[in-house]
Amino acid sequence: MSALTLEGWCKLTADQKPIPVTDIHFYLTDDDRLHLEQAELYLQENDRKEMMVDTNLDTLDLHMPDSVGPLADCMFRVYLGGAEHRGQFHLVGHRASDGCLFYTNAVLIDQLIN
Repeated sequence: MSALTLEGWCKLTADQKPIPVTDIHFYLTDDDRLHLEQAELYLQENDRKEMMVDTNLDTLDLHMPDSVGPLADCMFRVYLGGAEHRGQFHLVGHRASDGCLFYTNAVLIDQLIN
């Protein structure tokens, strides 16, 4: 299991610039890592740019800042970036109270600890 602490961002509306929020903490299991790697491979083999991957909230152990509150939904957005088209992911969700978008900075999939 890998513990991650990433900078968080909030968008109150689609056309608003992102607002930084306190760090977001969560855990990735070996299964999560495998699903992210499979998504990266799928994107590379099917000439797609991005896809969403389900999270398991029971094992994710998500800790949002107190000022944010709980999320109504949460997924990993996996995409190919850079000249090498390396797989990256970040956590994406919507606040339960008002539907505002929250997300984290991205992480390279191949840099996750095995």
